[in-house]
Amino acid sequence: MSTATTIAPQNRPWSEEPAGRSDRARIRARIGGLHCSLCTGTIEKALGGQPGVDKVSVSLTHEQALVEYDPRVARPEALLNILRDIGYTISDPRKLRPFEEEERELVREGRRFLAATAFSLLAIGFITDPMGIAALAIHGVVFISLIGLVFLVLRAQGLWPAVLGASGLAVAAIALMFVKEQVWFTAATPWMVGAMALILVFGIGRHILLMAAQAVRRGILNQHVLLEAGAFAGIAGGLIGLVFSPAGYPTAAFFAVAVMVTTYHVFSEWLSLIVKTRSSQAVKRLLDLQPEMARVERDGRELELPIAEVVVGDLVRIRPGERVPVDGEVIRGHSAVDQSFVTGEPIPVDRKQGDDVIGGSINGNGTLLVRVTAVGEGSFLAKVIREVEDARALKPGLLHLVDRVLQVYTPTVLIVATLAFIGWLLGSWFVGGEIDLERAIFAGLSVLVMGYPCAVGISAPLSIVRGAGEAAERGVLMRTGEAFQGFRLVETVVLDKTGTITEGKPAVREIEVVSGAEDELLALAAAAEASSEHPLAQAVVTAAFERGAVPPDVTSFEAVPGKGVVTEIDGEEILVGSPRFLMERRVDLKQLEKRIAALEETGRTVIAVGREGQALGVLALGDTLKSDAIEAVAGLRSDGLRLVLLTGDNERAARKVARDVGIDVVHAGVLPDGKAEIVRQLQAGGTRVAMVGDGINDAPALMQADVGIAMGGGTDIAIESADIIILSNRLDAVPVAREISRRSYRKMLQNVTLAFLFNGIGIPVAATGLIYPVWAMVAMAVSVTAIFFNSLWGRPQLFFDAVLSVGRPVGAGAPQPT
Repeated sequence: MSTATTIAPQNRPWSEEPAGRSDRARIRARIGGLHCSLCTGTIEKALGGQPGVDKVSVSLTHEQALVEYDPRVARPEALLNILRDIGYTISDPRKLRPFEEEERELVREGRRFLAATAFSLLAIGFITDPMGIAALAIHGVVFISLIGLVFLVLRAQGLWPAVLGASGLAVAAIALMFVKEQVWFTAATPWMVGAMALILVFGIGRHILLMAAQAVRRGILNQHVLLEAGAFAGIAGGLIGLVFSPAGYPTAAFFAVAVMVTTYHVFSEWLSLIVKTRSSQAVKRLLDLQPEMARVERDGRELELPIAEVVVGDLVRIRPGERVPVDGEVIRGHSAVDQSFVTGEPIPVDRKQGDDVIGGSINGNGTLLVRVTAVGEGSFLAKVIREVEDARALKPGLLHLVDRVLQVYTPTVLIVATLAFIGWLLGSWFVGGEIDLERAIFAGLSVLVMGYPCAVGISAPLSIVRGAGEAAERGVLMRTGEAFQGFRLVETVVLDKTGTITEGKPAVREIEVVSGAEDELLALAAAAEASSEHPLAQAVVTAAFERGAVPPDVTSFEAVPGKGVVTEIDGEEILVGSPRFLMERRVDLKQLEKRIAALEETGRTVIAVGREGQALGVLALGDTLKSDAIEAVAGLRSDGLRLVLLTGDNERAARKVARDVGIDVVHAGVLPDGKAEIVRQLQAGGTRVAMVGDGINDAPALMQADVGIAMGGGTDIAIESADIIILSNRLDAVPVAREISRRSYRKMLQNVTLAFLFNGIGIPVAATGLIYPVWAMVAMAVSVTAIFFNSLWGRPQLFFDAVLSVGRPVGAGAPQPT
């Protein structure tokens, strides 16, 4: 039964999307509290086992879930309530979380981490032997790291709070290290560490315990279950020491393991939250560029209205120096507009009547009257955010492999820990005649601690998040997993000509008339092309307007895709299109052949005009190369890529452009379906192909290519067909995107290798029972830290700025998220 009758659409914490089958429904929801790939597995298993649910797909990097289900059996609110019960938060993916809300969550989790860290530092003080060099060195590394993190977290509040807080904890921990050696204090040590363990597990980390309990209740073994198993094993080991008081038994150390393993989970949760939030905010910050108010002209009056009250069709006045509040078309005025936040170009662009402006741009020294063309979710900036938030993105094959491994990882670790515990119990009894309980607990607990799975779970997503955030800063949106995994493997890059290599703004350069006046020929061509949105057609209409040639009325119009148009004017058939098109229609162009050839040889695109089977003349249109085209093509060639120029334009014009930029292979005069076919031919034999385009006619080829790359200034359908979007509309961003793809995948592979290396070696060693549980905790902490720092390697400022920015008062000069 549908829930539409019980929950108003505006109050639903989900959005509805078209399903793959007519008898199915699909919802999308934002899931808060995701930490690593084990979380995605938890959700997929929890929902996938419900009656009526066909498919569940979760994106960790975008914190969203897609659920396809039978609406006659399952209800969206019931499904999402399951996730709430487990401990995740649910919100509408269409609504962007306010910065203030995200910052409050970061501050809250930061405080949780500070409290847990304080307990860990005190626990280290309790269990460290100041006379034991090895223990002192190992514990010292953890101690210094935690003190450094405390300083970083508190630094946002000012230098003195950070100094006093970090030094105060350091002094307290060091003092405990020596005070605990006093006879009067020794007996209290295990009780105090035990109390801290209980407070941390059941108080500060209570949310982890609840999530573990809900997971076990549903038969799911995830990182929360494994963490709590380790924490409870540490507490159990400590309780054995308190109850039976075996000689030399490390009671406090067992409790300390529970403290520190919980602390590190809290830390990794918080750090994951920072990285994901800051990477997302790097793009979301664009929305802050949109003013809150706009000057709207209605009924002859100028009103200052909130942006939410502005509608499509309103006239908005923008004064010099103001930010453009909406997307729109200039109706009156002329100004230079700074669009650098989109294009990356520092030079303002001229905007006059008929030109488009983007909300967030900065108006220059002229006043503009703009007709609103898009508001709210339809605006350019909102579209950018939706691309970043798309839950179906960013699932490269390697991440699927990691997910599959993690499905069996936790049960495997639990089995190994149990076998290690039982093995040492029975083995010590058979060999020595008495049970070595301490060694058995050491073995089981060390396996649980060393087997902490979040190093594996965060390994791939962190590199993706880092890559997506870095790409967004460079004006590149990586929309799919292929953008990360596939682009680096591409061997051939196919480039569209118009709008990709060239500016895509052709103009009429020459007019050749057989009979009659040039303005008459131009007027007929403009009349025929007036209904077309093709850049060449628009160039003809613009030329007629500028020369004052008035186009006659058209009584019928038929477009022949990729060739031209057939119209009827004053009862006569008028043909306008490529010379080949007119010849196919039996229009004699013999007397123009030499001139057409000469024009095409110079790179001009020729449009022929005919009336009732007779040639009237030709228009020669020229485009200019993008300023960065030659450099971009050279960069791709130096990267070992084979480049192909693919265009619907004539052979001579295409080869002229190819020669100018340095491309050897040219396919000219290709229709839209032919472009996709050529891509298929290039893919024969397993060659991986990327297609770069910007027009509707490029969409089939973009979809066919292994990696589709759309220029941000292109059509919506081209952008929707692409894996990568070049927001800056600059061709030199293509090699940048490939480098980001290569670097991100390399980081992903390094992280996964590091994670499996740590766990693959650590778990068998821990099972020997020769590893002190605290040392296992240190090794686990090192593995997770290594993953984080490897993800941020080369840009450590990303980490420091991100941590320092949490909780910094507004106006305190917080570093901008990177």
